[in-house]
Amino acid sequence: MKRFATYDCSRGCPVEAALEIIGGKWKGVVLFHLLDGTLRFNELHRAVGDVTQRILTKQLRELEADGLVARKVYPVVPPKVEYSLTEKGHSLGPILNALRDWSLENGLTDET
Repeated sequence: MKRFATYDCSRGCPVEAALEIIGGKWKGVVLFHLLDGTLRFNELHRAVGDVTQRILTKQLRELEADGLVARKVYPVVPPKVEYSLTEKGHSLGPILNALRDWSLENGLTDET
C-alpha cells in the first residue's frame, strides 16, 4: 500500500515525490547498505550507526510500505527477520551511488 497516492504540484513535483519517499535522515543510508544484499535487523542497525532501534524500525516500515524494501520473517525462536531491496529499491542504486560519489568529490565526507 502506497503512503501517497499522487502529487498535485509544479514542474518539480517528481523530485518532491521521490524525496518524500527516500527523504529523512536514515532512509538513504538504509537503502545504501541494502544495495550490497540482504541484512538482518541487527546487522543493518550496526551498519547504519547512531540510529535508535525504534527509528530504524519506523523507517524500515515506511520503506516497506512504499515498496522499496522487502521484509522476510522466519518462524523460528528467537525471531529472525531479514531485509532486502525490492526491484523498485534496487532501481535507486545508481542514484544512491551518485549521491555517495558527489559527497566524496565535494569533500563532504571521507569514505570509511
